[in-house]
Amino acid sequence: MITVSHLTVYYRTVQALWNVSFTVQSGRLTGIIGPNGAGKSTLLKGMLGLVPIAQGEAIYRDRPLMHQLDQVAYIPQRSQVDWTYPATVWDVVLMGRIRKSGWFRRFSTVSRRVATTALERVGMVDYRDRPIGQLSGGQQQRVFLARALAEEAEIFCLDEPLTGIDQKTEAIIFDILRELADSGKTVLVVNHDLGEAITHFDDLVLLNRELIAVGDRQSVLHPENMNRAYGGMVNFFSARAA
Repeated sequence: MITVSHLTVYYRTVQALWNVSFTVQSGRLTGIIGPNGAGKSTLLKGMLGLVPIAQGEAIYRDRPLMHQLDQVAYIPQRSQVDWTYPATVWDVVLMGRIRKSGWFRRFSTVSRRVATTALERVGMVDYRDRPIGQLSGGQQQRVFLARALAEEAEIFCLDEPLTGIDQKTEAIIFDILRELADSGKTVLVVNHDLGEAITHFDDLVLLNRELIAVGDRQSVLHPENMNRAYGGMVNFFSARAA
């Protein structure tokens, strides 16, 4: 379980996140939702120590989560990745084994086997020699998911992994995330879409710079909570689909 307490983040003088507290249960698929500018990505980065925190903390197993990043597999937004970097699919996935193997050391047979299995799970093993920049958006996202799987982490944090992907990739992602949650991993996903994809989550964290609601999907998607977060500009039918 991850416990977030009073997390507050400022970007210069702009308040991006205010006094957010909640818990993330292992073994459940948890989504972070809210309107544009709500602080969803900031929350994830703040928990991991990737942006400065004004106050608060995220605790995992009685220690700050930011000091245990070896337990975390993090997938950033695709817009934050330099897709022109001269790396193949195989190179990218093997990067997930660096913490296990150590910097400047050859990858072991075990690491190569783990990387191959990860590529097989996302259906990208036939693309292992392809430059990452030549892939479609959905294929790139699958490769980064394979890299995360290769890390063999306890916590998986994904920042808007469904943006700009095809339905096949979305199905693969949710199948794998469900397997991870069912195996007892902690899975936290920033999600912008309030359509059918939201039905895959067990729990939701609803934000608009402060915490609006947290809990199981049905209770969080109550019209009163959604009105507070979105100002009424939301399709409740699709958001509340079972």
